Amino acid sequence: MSGRDEPVLLAGNANPAFAGKVAQVLGVDLGDALVGRFSEGEIRVKINQNVRGRDVFIVQPTCPPVNDHLMELLILLDAVRRASARRITAVLPYFGYARQDRKDQPRVPITAKLVANLITVAGADRVLTMDLHAGQIQGFFDIPLDHLFAVNTFVEYFSQERALGDWVVVSPDVGGIKMARAYAKRLHASLAMVDKRRINDMEAEVMDIMGEVRGKNALIVDDLVSTAGSLVEAVRALKEAGAREVVAAITHPVLSGPAQERLSASPLKELVVTDTIAIPPGRRLPKIKVLSVAPVFAEAIRCIHEETSISVLFHEQWDEETKKESVQKKKGLTKVKR
Repeated sequence: MSGRDEPVLLAGNANPAFAGKVAQVLGVDLGDALVGRFSEGEIRVKINQNVRGRDVFIVQPTCPPVNDHLMELLILLDAVRRASARRITAVLPYFGYARQDRKDQPRVPITAKLVANLITVAGADRVLTMDLHAGQIQGFFDIPLDHLFAVNTFVEYFSQERALGDWVVVSPDVGGIKMARAYAKRLHASLAMVDKRRINDMEAEVMDIMGEVRGKNALIVDDLVSTAGSLVEAVRALKEAGAREVVAAITHPVLSGPAQERLSASPLKELVVTDTIAIPPGRRLPKIKVLSVAPVFAEAIRCIHEETSISVLFHEQWDEETKKESVQKKKGLTKVKR
């Protein structure tokens, strides 16, 4: 396969290091694009390479500052579309505005649907993302969406690096019970749930623990940690209920507002997150462990580019041996005939 048959990976300023890791796993160079600002603050984008007829993947999580990174994504999509790319995939390791997915009060917007429309109109032909806050967001898009999961990355870490015995997997709320069940199944652990009442957008009060946690090591699983209010309240309640060591596996480390102070003061033993969002050095606490999901995204991009099934990435049997084979295929990317 010639160089023009390789996928083109472009990145905005949201998480260029992650985009670089994905490109490295695929065995391709990160594309040349200028994403900066004009003097008045407007976003400036210029694609510095020919993408006509190419398969382009724009890697840009819409993490804080959300509006800046979302606008960068939209303008990159528009620039690539006007440059006559054959197909454009918006790679969103983290999908911002996902918590505004329904009308839970009178006269409020469904912003997640609005953002989905904006991405589609800007020029995306498909979307690739991970651990959406609400599964129904997949239906907000009128283009194909591939939804990846971080569960296997976390399970591998906790099975090998932190082989704690007598696990109980804890969902921090009713909405996360499906995710917690997936972890419990893979870790052969029991399941518990925190019954909480949200006071406001920054605080939650734990009402009760449903399930047996006394004398067990508790693993809290969730899709994102923002201000960490719910997380530290859940940790406190679990410790009071008799749990031994409490750790957490949370995909997206938003870590906004008072999150750093709350986590520092919390008895949480370890917070394991992924690199879908870059954590600034000043907010990287010693108890935070970052795992890379770049190999998962690289394999998904390879499948999309070669138009092969991506379902293997959703299956619980996508184990370490399968991942090794997938990484080895990066060299075969240039050998596939179209």
